[in-house]
Amino acid sequence: MISLSNEVRNALDNRQPVVALESTIIAHGMPYPRNVETAILVEETIRKRGAVPATCAIIGGKLRAGLVTDELELIGREGAAIPKASRRDLPYLVSKGLHGATTVASTMIIARLAGIRIFATGGIGGVHRGATTTMDISADLQELAQTPVAVVSAGAKSILDLGLTLEYLETHGIPVIGFKTGDFPAFFTRRSGFGVDYRLDTPEEIAHLLDTKWKLGLTGGAVIANPVPEEFQMDADLIEKTIQEAVREAEKTGVKGKKITPFLLARIEELTGGKSLETNIRLVLNNAVLAADISRSLEGQ
Repeated sequence: MISLSNEVRNALDNRQPVVALESTIIAHGMPYPRNVETAILVEETIRKRGAVPATCAIIGGKLRAGLVTDELELIGREGAAIPKASRRDLPYLVSKGLHGATTVASTMIIARLAGIRIFATGGIGGVHRGATTTMDISADLQELAQTPVAVVSAGAKSILDLGLTLEYLETHGIPVIGFKTGDFPAFFTRRSGFGVDYRLDTPEEIAHLLDTKWKLGLTGGAVIANPVPEEFQMDADLIEKTIQEAVREAEKTGVKGKKITPFLLARIEELTGGKSLETNIRLVLNNAVLAADISRSLEGQ
């Protein structure tokens, strides 16, 4: 069911560090061709840090860990025509021999099947604003509770209800580790006003915590919260006003379900004149660096 690229297979066979990457960010998170350019740059960044990138996707009904450039181009060019694939979508897409762009949840599943323990993304999904009535909660959170893969992100996407997202993570025993910060980052900005569970200041400390967690037989993953570099963060008041406007537009037009996050991110990009996209790219690259460093340390445990 799962197919590994030669590069990823060789790395895993030789106990070399590997970092999983999602493909929804390529198909649904950025416009073409910037999405493909960013995907290639993220992979190159991981290689320069001494690890092997494993971009995950469903290609022709096969779960893939590690894509060639033509496959990255396919996902980026087709964009929203390729369905977002979370846990519930995998059986259908695989059985029908279709393509799919993996979310955080499905990337974690593929990473686990491949034997990859570290995954870098932009921001995790979470509890959406208004979830007390809509019950809109990302499958990413439940996957973190049950699948032993650590996710390096710039916190949760700030379009979400961050307080409720952290409460959900706490309820399900998912540790939230701040890298050089005690404040949970809010994707576009470095601080949300909410705290993390533990602050750790080196990749080695994080790797040791993860190794300890899994050796204790504890299920699930962990969130490694890595703030966007200060020079690339956005103004907190501006981004909050922009998000509120985008959320109102989504409510008026009836956008919901798996379409809501791509809609909001695209609308925020328009409203900020492209500044949010630049921040998004910078934080993904920053997360790729940390994930590669943790993966290298984890292989030495």
